[in-house]
Amino acid sequence: MGRRASRETAMKLLYQMEIQKSDKSEQIEMALEDGNFTENDQKYIRSIIDGVNEKINIIDSIIEKNAMGWKINRLSKIDLSILRIGIYEILYREDIPFSVSVNEAVELAKKYSNEDAGSFVNGLLGKVTKEDANAESALKDQSVKDNASLK
Repeated sequence: MGRRASRETAMKLLYQMEIQKSDKSEQIEMALEDGNFTENDQKYIRSIIDGVNEKINIIDSIIEKNAMGWKINRLSKIDLSILRIGIYEILYREDIPFSVSVNEAVELAKKYSNEDAGSFVNGLLGKVTKEDANAESALKDQSVKDNASLK
């Protein structure tokens, strides 16, 4: 099926779980049974869903911090689901380049949301990638300084 289609399925599931607060694991099982997913597709979808759900408080605080005056409850549920996946991938999936996470999120927003959503998602995720890159750079600089002081 491929990563793009798997990411799209994960977004749809997150959206569905946001609307229907019922048994999340049952929703995942039903969606995966209905689809034509390889074992790798299923692993990826589950890892995204589980990861987003595990880190949802952190992810949502990052969204609110970067959404300039927008509260989580005012965002469309589709945009929220897309942003959650994008931020999760940026922060916690080292196997996925930032540019891929941002581009895929923008494409999902263009396909499933309103005409302004692509720009909104791009801008917000751009801020997150910049912050994450700066934090990573600062950690590396500190590590180099720490190693130098040990010599």
